[in-house]
Amino acid sequence: MTSTDESAEATQAASDRIAAEVRDDMLSGHLLPGAPLRDTALASSYGVSRNTVREAFRLLQSQGLTEHRRHKGTVVRRVSGDDVRDIYTVRRALELRAIEQINQASAEHLVAIERAVCAAEAARDAERWNDVGTASLRFHLALVGSLSSPTLDACIDSVLSRLRLAFAPMPDEGQFQAPWIERDRHINDLLQSGFATDARAALRVYLDDSENVVLGAVRRHIAT
Repeated sequence: MTSTDESAEATQAASDRIAAEVRDDMLSGHLLPGAPLRDTALASSYGVSRNTVREAFRLLQSQGLTEHRRHKGTVVRRVSGDDVRDIYTVRRALELRAIEQINQASAEHLVAIERAVCAAEAARDAERWNDVGTASLRFHLALVGSLSSPTLDACIDSVLSRLRLAFAPMPDEGQFQAPWIERDRHINDLLQSGFATDARAALRVYLDDSENVVLGAVRRHIAT
């Protein structure tokens, strides 16, 4: 491998890392739609060139998470109704498949699924609703993680980061988040007890209901 190849690989790795951390900020609810992303600030923070940061922005844009606006630069993208439908199409494909193959999951994966539900319940009890949303999404990340596929992990990470952006229009995040925690717990308990068929049926209804709620909120927000 030449020094040029090594330099290109290092630049790509840095861009991927920056993109991953920006996605995590979105998934955690710390970056909201319309928030600006400054290449100069990020380049300074990570100790990389602005071109490296811009490559991360291009990756995020290809994943539907950011957009470039004239006179504003790169900003976090607002989610549309079409985005919501696309998100749930992917979620059904990946999450339902994960449950179908849950008997092949390792003990570590099952622990990760359980841990995410417990984190959501603890956040709910403390009324930390932003953390509830994050933990609930991590429960669904852990479900897909049980497939042990880095490619699918990257896909669901991007998809659920987009979903978190769709939570922004919710007028009362606590009211929105609370009902899903019990349903996450129910699905988890079915999985942990070996009732994968029942868990899959519960998740399918969950995803249908969730899509309707999120789609309704996004449409109302667009109409205002």
